Parts: sequence; structure tokens; C-alpha cells
Amino acid sequence: MAGTTNRAAGQGEALLRFEDYCEAIVGQTDLLARHVKGADPTAPVPTCPGWDLGRLLRHVGGDHRWAEDIVRTRATEPIDDGMVNDPAAYAHLDDSALGGWLVEGAARLAGTLRAAGPDVPVWTPADEQLVERSARFWARRMTYETLLHRADAALVTGAEFAVEESLAVDAVEEWLEFSTVPEAYAPLPGVPELLGPGRALRFDAGSAGEWLLDLSGERPVWRRGTGEASVSVRGPVTDLLLFLYARPAPGVETRGDSELLDRWLGRTRFWLEA
Repeated sequence: MAGTTNRAAGQGEALLRFEDYCEAIVGQTDLLARHVKGADPTAPVPTCPGWDLGRLLRHVGGDHRWAEDIVRTRATEPIDDGMVNDPAAYAHLDDSALGGWLVEGAARLAGTLRAAGPDVPVWTPADEQLVERSARFWARRMTYETLLHRADAALVTGAEFAVEESLAVDAVEEWLEFSTVPEAYAPLPGVPELLGPGRALRFDAGSAGEWLLDLSGERPVWRRGTGEASVSVRGPVTDLLLFLYARPAPGVETRGDSELLDRWLGRTRFWLEA
């Protein structure tokens, strides 16, 4: 993978270059700023319960600044994430200035990433045996953090939400990689087992790609392609991505073991809280 290296649990050639991610962070932020221009910052965001549009924008800008700090300082341990998760962190910013503030933060992050290069080692919030601990991780992660919250903003403002196929495909594969870390499948007290003989999920985005996630072993393993599965999820790749992130995805259809799919979704969506 281009943005994270799933050493044992995934399979596939790199889809995007490091520079592609740096450009996408800026491009997706520019689109986000356009989506919300002139919008009411107090408008609720239904896909982020309890948030309004202003909170969403401050969260994205905080994310960019947090990741930039990690890469710039070459952090090897977690750093304070108050700028991401504390609603008061940027409450002092005037709502009218949020668009420019977002764009400035994205440009700074992209510049820091480019200066560091893709392979500089830094801390990342994931299992180091499965996810590469490097600036490349942050370039990819911030691309899709921004893209998905752009979808949230577009839902509020009525702006058109369209994604380049290459970005949507890579974002789906990033999600599949996250679904192989222990938090997503390890046994939990009182929770039905996710893994088991004959269990597999198939994701079909037509000409954009197909993926099979095998849940029959000691841990999940994903690969590109098709195969026998307990449940299938089919739809345009952008809708498939939105479905994985618990956003409205009217173009997605599911067939098969709905209980297994719901169980898997419940376990993988831990990442939305990270």
C-alpha cells in the first residue's frame, strides 16, 4: 500500500504516491472550504451527532495541525490531541475566518510532509506490526479524514460530493487495513466472536474493484479480488466508502449474513472514535 504498509494482513500494489496524498490534503480542504462558504456554522451535522458545522471545521483544522506537529517534531510517542477533540480548542476563532484557517493549516501540513519525506519514522495510532509508522501514514490518513468530513459538510450544505475513483478505492483499502488490527477483531467479554470457519465478506464496486475479507483464520486477511463469502456489499465505490464510514450510502446493497456484517461494522468502526 502507498499510505500504510499492511505487512501481513493485506495484499495489493501501491495505488497512490506520497505526493498524491500531499496534493489531495490541500485539494480536499479547498473543496471543503468551498462547500461551507456562506453556510450557517450553527447548522447541525447529522452524521456527527452533537456537532454543528463550526465544530466540524475546527475538528478538521485541528486534525491537520495535530498531524503536522507529529511529523514536524518527529514524535515517537503520542502527543496531546486536545486540538482535535477539545471543543474549546479553537472556539476563539471567528466563524467567518474558518475557511481561510482550514486552507492555511492544510498547506502547512502538506509542506511539512514534503519536507520530511514519506519514510521518516514517527508515531502513529495503530499496531506497528500492521501499519507503517512513518510520515506516509499521516499523509494518507489526513487525506481521508478530510475527504470524509467533506462528505459530512456537503450533506449539511447540499453541495455536490464527488470523489476521484483512485482516491475512493484507496480509502476503501485503508479501511480494510484498519479492520485487521486487533481492536477490530480480538475477543471481547459478552460480544459474539467475529472470526469463525467459513466467514468472509465480499465488497464489489464494479469496475472500480472488488475485495474479499477472510474472517476464517486467527485474524482477518483482505485481498483484492472476489471469492466465496458469507455476505456481499455492492455499490459504486464512493457509496461503498461512505457505507463503511457510517454515512448515508443509498447506492449500496447488501446480501447474505446481515448479522455478521453488522458485527464486523460494529467492531471496525472503533476507528471513527480514534
